[in-house]
Amino acid sequence: MGTVNLEMGVLRLRYLQEPNYVRTVLAFVHARLDEFRENPIWIYQENWSSILAQSEALLLKIERDAGALVGMPLFGMPCAVKDNIDVAGMPTTAACPSFAYTAESDAFCVAKLRAAGALILGKTNMDQFATGLVGSRSPYGSVRNAFNPDFISGGSSSGSALAVALGQAVFALGTDTAGSGRVPAGFNNIVGLKPTRGLVSTAGVVPACRSLDCVSVFALTCQDADSVLEVIQGPDERDAYSRLRPAAYQSLQDEHGDFRFGVPGGAHLDFADNAEYALGFQAACARLESLGGRRIEIDFSIFADTAKMLYQGPWLAERQAAFGDFLADHPGQVLPVLEKIMAPADSLKAVDAFRSFYKLEAYRAACREKFRHIDILVVPTTPTHYSLAEIDADPLATNTRLGTYTNFVNLLDLSALAVPAAMTSRGLPFGITLIAPAFAEKKLLSLGDRFHRATGLTLGVGRHCLLGLQEDIPDGTDRLVPKPPVTDSPFSSRDAGRVLPREGVQIAVAGLHMRGQPLNVELTDLGAKFIREARTAGRYKLYAMEWQGRKFPGLVKQIGSSGMVTVEIWEFLPEGAGRFLQKVREPLGLGTLELEDGSSVKGFLIEAYAAAQGKDITEWGGWVEYLESLSRTRK
Repeated sequence: MGTVNLEMGVLRLRYLQEPNYVRTVLAFVHARLDEFRENPIWIYQENWSSILAQSEALLLKIERDAGALVGMPLFGMPCAVKDNIDVAGMPTTAACPSFAYTAESDAFCVAKLRAAGALILGKTNMDQFATGLVGSRSPYGSVRNAFNPDFISGGSSSGSALAVALGQAVFALGTDTAGSGRVPAGFNNIVGLKPTRGLVSTAGVVPACRSLDCVSVFALTCQDADSVLEVIQGPDERDAYSRLRPAAYQSLQDEHGDFRFGVPGGAHLDFADNAEYALGFQAACARLESLGGRRIEIDFSIFADTAKMLYQGPWLAERQAAFGDFLADHPGQVLPVLEKIMAPADSLKAVDAFRSFYKLEAYRAACREKFRHIDILVVPTTPTHYSLAEIDADPLATNTRLGTYTNFVNLLDLSALAVPAAMTSRGLPFGITLIAPAFAEKKLLSLGDRFHRATGLTLGVGRHCLLGLQEDIPDGTDRLVPKPPVTDSPFSSRDAGRVLPREGVQIAVAGLHMRGQPLNVELTDLGAKFIREARTAGRYKLYAMEWQGRKFPGLVKQIGSSGMVTVEIWEFLPEGAGRFLQKVREPLGLGTLELEDGSSVKGFLIEAYAAAQGKDITEWGGWVEYLESLSRTRK
């Protein structure tokens, strides 16, 4: 069959136009599941007839209530769930067969996915008990890298990352305690979002270190990751560590101006003798500077010292609290490398724990001081990329080194985003991680999206370009050499066949996105072009709204109204339209506007219940005209 673009924004636009397209998407995903069946990505896959039945139930719901589609932001999105997160009716193994149980109910985050219309395909492979950054610590088999099977996939959320990279899922849930939601993203050319601790409830998640555990998101783009986070975050009384994002962090914080980014200085910038990773990081920093960033070298010792505490302090005992009893009761049922890792936990004392807690609080205070001088911290996602043979030869030291730039993040209560940055001459991905204080996910996703798009990389596995690193690296230094892709996979979101024609998608705007208005930059940043000004047919009303502290206009089609309202028509490429629609939130929804000249165009209408709370401003003929009338009144 042909290719399908699995970017959520593009799919969302297609579904709004043609909900039945979900059948085509599922057929494509099913073919991808079969194509890579030799790679042990999945521990459990849902019966395919059940998935089809779920999709048909969603379509029936849309048929009965067309407005239901707007209220399901993840409608028809096939997704994967790491096998330490409960999905009702599916086994949870944490990659340990003797630990397995069938979940009676969904984890909090999974229940939110279902309510948003997502289709859960099954449970993915992982490093046993989420202990490892390699992806090869599983009795179900070593998950192999998406680009070269001789190299590791990264862990512990290995299967979830591969499912997204290979086009088997639109997005996936992982977990992240020491870097498990970032390392596999960096090794497989996808985005990995590690939210602030507690922002996403861990109720229904098998704990590793309960005080540090986070549910993470794997996606093809930063916009996709943001869409999933918007769904799964929220307070949960079942999780004592659950937290709400403060109001000041609720909106997308654009990094369109100057920003300061810190990088490790001196000996702390370690690449394990991987010269291409060093060049890739140099090029990534240059790209950030081209986006308005100012590079600042910082003393990285606080972060490095904190990282060491994760496996040399009381948090090892916390892992013992999580599954130590199971280890004791099931000798020989856990991988030997895990038994070796856990062995020192028995010798830890309470006094050692308190000394570590005091030290960590001092590190957190020093970390806050660092972020007074920088807006974000930028690091390589990992120092290098090991082969499976290298991991087998020295499983503990190699795993420890992979956590150099990840282990400290949860201990210091930071948020982080792994973003693809380059492809090496060996055809393997290189990625960077953007790190900021707690609740700064929106800021990271905004900047990460601009950086990712500037790289020119394809999404996941496809025909890869090298980002033009040659132009970014000063003359006289070694350069990364382009190499043909490892695989000529048909799945490529940017250069293979599209689900939509390349001609533009026209959308009408009537308020804050019009020229001269504060949100117009959202259109121009997505490459949209102004086409013309127009007026609606005489059957609309325009209301001045205030919703959740924000003032904006809303159009309502109303029988018997004779009002004509000024709108602007903008044209997007399909992917740009999809990204734009991902920003749309209640009470707005996409509909069809009839125009004065008899034509029609897609545009935004407001829910009637919200309009009832607004002020009718139809008599002014448009939002801009209404604002001008207010200005004249003030004078």
